[in-house]
Amino acid sequence: MPYETIVLDREETYAVITLNRPPANAISETLMRELNAALSDVEADGAVRSVIITGGGDRIFCAGADLGNAFSGPDVATFIRFGNSVVRRIERFPKPVVAAINGHALGGGCEIAMGCHIRILKEGARMGQTESNLGITPGFGGSQRLPRLVGRGLALEYLILGTQIPAAECHRIGLVNRLSKEGETLADAKALCRELGKRPPIATRLIIEAVDDGLQAPIDQAIEIEIRAFVQSLKTDDASEGIQAFFAKRPADFKGR
Repeated sequence: MPYETIVLDREETYAVITLNRPPANAISETLMRELNAALSDVEADGAVRSVIITGGGDRIFCAGADLGNAFSGPDVATFIRFGNSVVRRIERFPKPVVAAINGHALGGGCEIAMGCHIRILKEGARMGQTESNLGITPGFGGSQRLPRLVGRGLALEYLILGTQIPAAECHRIGLVNRLSKEGETLADAKALCRELGKRPPIATRLIIEAVDDGLQAPIDQAIEIEIRAFVQSLKTDDASEGIQAFFAKRPADFKGR
């Protein structure tokens, strides 16, 4: 389908979704609906084993909500709930989602990035939940995911002060997985996706589910979640292939079966 606010490309074994509302790639209802539609598109595509979300241009990944229209509708709560469902869908997506954060990720942009499974941030860029500077609170899960990623104390400081966190600090506190050089963020994400494309798709999906479900559960229940995932993965053709490849000392060729 044609998109107005994003660009969807397929390369090799991965897809690239680019937020494309210059100059700030700001969030609107249309952007969130198109992002959701693109996720449906690539989820149904068996040739796509991972997804990159990035921003158009080289300065801003996403600067948050378009304040001119994002909150002007008759039912703001419905829009916020839908936006949360999209970020949650990213978090639960059955294929790895890599955020190629090629510029500042603030407000809703930081929330989209935190929903991704792996985050690569450009050196010199900043991230943060800056909503309190406007007298409001995060709306797409920022007050919930930031403490889970960096801890309660730091998160409260950043949230209350509306801090724009420098890239080096984002990496130090575990908000992002990797840093990239200027102009190399998307290339680094693509290189990672080439590696992800070689991984067993079913085991990858089960790992994502087990980690997400387990984080919400007491430890004994979480261990049961892991056991179920292990037993399910062991029954796949990919498991047989991986074990045979190990003994044959050759690379495994996982088919997702």
